[in-house]
Amino acid sequence: MTCKNCANTLSSDFSFCPSCGAKVVSKRITAKSLISDFFERYFNLDNTFFKTLWHMLVKPQEVCGGYINGLRKKYLNPVSMLAIALTTSGLILFFMKKVAWGKIDFSKISYAQTSNPQEGTEKIFSASMEYSSLIYFLYIPIITLASYLVFNRKKYNLPEHVIISTYSLTSFSIISTVYAVLLLALSPQMYVDTALIYVVIMILFCMYVAIKNSPCSNASLLWRIPSFLMIVFIGYMGISIFTMIILFLTGDLNIQDFVPKK
Repeated sequence: MTCKNCANTLSSDFSFCPSCGAKVVSKRITAKSLISDFFERYFNLDNTFFKTLWHMLVKPQEVCGGYINGLRKKYLNPVSMLAIALTTSGLILFFMKKVAWGKIDFSKISYAQTSNPQEGTEKIFSASMEYSSLIYFLYIPIITLASYLVFNRKKYNLPEHVIISTYSLTSFSIISTVYAVLLLALSPQMYVDTALIYVVIMILFCMYVAIKNSPCSNASLLWRIPSFLMIVFIGYMGISIFTMIILFLTGDLNIQDFVPKK
């Protein structure tokens, strides 16, 4: 018998390949095996997924620092975390469009108004949702730059700060999925009304992770925290402007949406 992944010769009693570590699969896929594999992979309390999320809350320096220093098995890697976060974001978008959309009064959303309070604002939200994945990715370099410039006592290089930022953003996104889905089901209006608060909490969580990965004195936090927030705020405004430019270039928005009606 040979391993289907690396072609290494295996004994018939092997459950895993000693060369590449892949599980030996000798039976056909069934509904039972699919369900079993899913629950074993994602709902086993001992697996790396839940461990990664929990430790990102209580000791993120071990997750991020561990990966940077070569620890690869104990925690889920940042690329896998990013894939899961994008999947959960897609779930939220599905709930937004299929469950919550018709229950939202866009004219009451104060932070994204046009000359047509209902249709214009709804148009902005609808168009922005199409580029939500791109917008999500743009936060990574912003958080990376802010943490690299302000919280870098361990002298991590820029790619290593990308790891920290990716872990921060994806962990927050995954953990907040339950909150987002419940709020969309129970009070869609509150979900969109508190969107900016959600962004603020996300940024604060990323700053918490950055601080944990760069221990510094309480006195230095007096200038580090405002500096971090200022850099992120400038980046946030840049993302907002960039998004509006994209929406205009693609024709999703036009100048008439912002001209006061007579």
